[in-house]
Amino acid sequence: NIPDGTVAGLRLIPGKVKGHGKWSLLFTSPETHKRRDMGLGVYPSVSITEVRKAASAARELIRNGTDPIKARNTAKAARKVDAQDLTFEQAAYNAYQSLKLGWTNARHRAEWLNSLKRFVFPKLGRREVKGLKARDFADALSIIWIDKPDTASRLKQRCSVVMDWCVAQEMCNGNPVGVVGKLLPKQQSKRDRVVHQPSMAWTEVPAFIDEVLHNGQTSLSKLMLEFLILTAARSGEVRGMTWDEVDLTKSIWTIPSNRMKTKVQHRVPLSVRAVEILIAQESKAAHPTLVFPSVGGKVSSDMILTKFLRDHGITSSEPRRLATAHGFRSSFRNWASE
Repeated sequence: NIPDGTVAGLRLIPGKVKGHGKWSLLFTSPETHKRRDMGLGVYPSVSITEVRKAASAARELIRNGTDPIKARNTAKAARKVDAQDLTFEQAAYNAYQSLKLGWTNARHRAEWLNSLKRFVFPKLGRREVKGLKARDFADALSIIWIDKPDTASRLKQRCSVVMDWCVAQEMCNGNPVGVVGKLLPKQQSKRDRVVHQPSMAWTEVPAFIDEVLHNGQTSLSKLMLEFLILTAARSGEVRGMTWDEVDLTKSIWTIPSNRMKTKVQHRVPLSVRAVEILIAQESKAAHPTLVFPSVGGKVSSDMILTKFLRDHGITSSEPRRLATAHGFRSSFRNWASE
């Protein structure tokens, strides 16, 4: 044991791992007159400065006739009682504040609370967490369970996150959200309810490239759209493409994980024509980093390709629906399979 030397009784008990240990305050209880050992955290998580403040506060309680361990346990029990009186809305806000720093998607952070405010708080917001049952969550979600299955599923997951947080905070003994699905009718499968982006029949893509993209004056929209078709990439991946992702010697485009929807690095082999488009863009030296910069030198708008297809009235294989940029991924998949 290593005495601190600043606060009486404060010592560091070395741990098994070098450079780690446990802070302890040895004192005589003013209430029972017995020697007690009060844990004050572990080093280095709790610094010397922090532990000295805590030990000094404990010594002050001792001088005033209070056992610091008993005082700490009493305060902890009081916090637990207060926590058990939290409403679901208060718990949701607290959980949100605790967890939001780990969410990298700004849109997700904004929608997380807004969806609860709109659909769940009106029914459960003022209810105390400790009294909530599976039936309560089922009643709140039943209004949109069938008509808005995707929203309902996300809400169920968010309610579960709140209740898991409450369990961890010892506000309740279990999370009732897990069995909510047993109280509600079966939803249509996600595969059956997905509405795919309208796509052009793959047999019509060559004519579209020759008659529209290669016809007339070259434009940024035309080059981006052709490159998107050749690489079966998403619009955002093409619009945000940078020169350091491209290896023209090996004809490989490596999209980093932070720009992929799946958050996994993706390598795209480049055809001869795709390389020609990149060489043409490189010769323009329009931007030091972006391959397809806008006129203002920024990442092009997500509407640039959609607007081009609308302005030219490019139809899809679905009646009365125009083709979309994302739909060319389906065209590629169909071509590959057929």
